[in-house]
Amino acid sequence: MERIDGRANDELRPAHISLGFQAFAEGSALIELGRTKVLCAASVEDRVPSFLKGEGTGWVTAEYSMLPRSTVTRTPRSLSPERPAGRNQEIQRLIGRSLRAVTDLYALGERTLTVDCDVLQADGGTRTAAITGAYVALFQALHNLKKQRLLRSIPLKSAVAATSVGIVFGEELLDLCYDEDFRAGVDFNVVMTDKGEFVEIQGTAEGKPFSKETIDELLSLAQKGIKELFEIQKAALAELH
Repeated sequence: MERIDGRANDELRPAHISLGFQAFAEGSALIELGRTKVLCAASVEDRVPSFLKGEGTGWVTAEYSMLPRSTVTRTPRSLSPERPAGRNQEIQRLIGRSLRAVTDLYALGERTLTVDCDVLQADGGTRTAAITGAYVALFQALHNLKKQRLLRSIPLKSAVAATSVGIVFGEELLDLCYDEDFRAGVDFNVVMTDKGEFVEIQGTAEGKPFSKETIDELLSLAQKGIKELFEIQKAALAELH
């Protein structure tokens, strides 16, 4: 089966991360994966949620939304920013968990870093692109805190990135675009650290159940793609040195 955009089955879409895309954010990155584009901006506040006050630890969280014309037809804005739509809430929790998994929250001190992930254009894989871009924005924000001597070191234990894999018409594919994701019989989102550890695996069968062998093959395919994303993150962050 030839893919819609002519890629090999184990090939990522053309990927690029632009560091410092927003001038006023403590850290920001625009990630582009094919036609999917997500803007990630990290903000620093010298406070923590009430459940962490006095605990000597910080907090990292995320928010996620899609611009109205990021999709083929208009997506209405959320009427209440305090009560995001169910899908948005699920995705922003995933992004937050992924970032906290690699952050030393005690070394962060009593600060909150919020990474806003806004989808400018959606062609599949927005949640995985958001995680990959959010890490870069978070790193830049922490780098700036260290530069200001508010932190002794950058409190990150490893890098984190994510990609999608799936089975479309019997073919195992890496980094699904929307049309492939729509037709997938099996669809996985995989989040990993650069130490080879898994942070989260989301996998479903849309019809026929899948075997353990299929899981192993898809995870290996995802790992290959994520290793490439780590190199793209490193290239973007090289501007800081």
